[in-house]
Amino acid sequence: MSKLQEVNAAVAAGKTKVIADLVQEALDAGHSAQEILDAMIEAMDVVGDKFSSGEIFVPEMLIAGKAMQKGVEVLKPHLAGDASSKLGKCIIGTVAGDLHDIGKNLVALMIESVGFDMVDLGVDVPKEKFIEAIKANPDVNVVALSALLTTTMPAMRDTVKAIRESGLTGFKIIVGGAPITQEFADEIGADAYARDAGAAAVKVKELVS
Repeated sequence: MSKLQEVNAAVAAGKTKVIADLVQEALDAGHSAQEILDAMIEAMDVVGDKFSSGEIFVPEMLIAGKAMQKGVEVLKPHLAGDASSKLGKCIIGTVAGDLHDIGKNLVALMIESVGFDMVDLGVDVPKEKFIEAIKANPDVNVVALSALLTTTMPAMRDTVKAIRESGLTGFKIIVGGAPITQEFADEIGADAYARDAGAAAVKVKELVS
């Protein structure tokens, strides 16, 4: 098994105690930080798919996310050292009325790992707070809205509408979460939709390229 495969397997299995050493070994073996990151993102994609299909549950997904986080910490100096790896800034939050942060945290972690500075507003974020954050971060490229409950889909719709009507420009809006679909994203005027954390990381890179 190659070092990259070992890293991939360790993230997928949530091996938080060994992942940092494995990532360092992969670096020492001559793999680039980006290659190692891609192997971890691939593992999280598989974890996300298994979660979506009910093969694994929240605890397993969280522990895999924690393993990814520890791996990314080792890579950060190597990624940050490459100025071109900073793609932009992303504001993220779970919309008003929704207290779920697991999915949002994973998405934030993944987007950060591909080269974005993150501004995490947390959960139950009113539309006014999103607008304030955009005003406070005029260099923002992407605004990411999460909703995990069907009952908070209207809050997501209202937030997108309020941001659009604020007259603020220069960024894209991406939405996601368990009940959200591409059709709903199109309907509320979002620029993009991602079904999981891995897809969100890929999509935000596309949005700023």
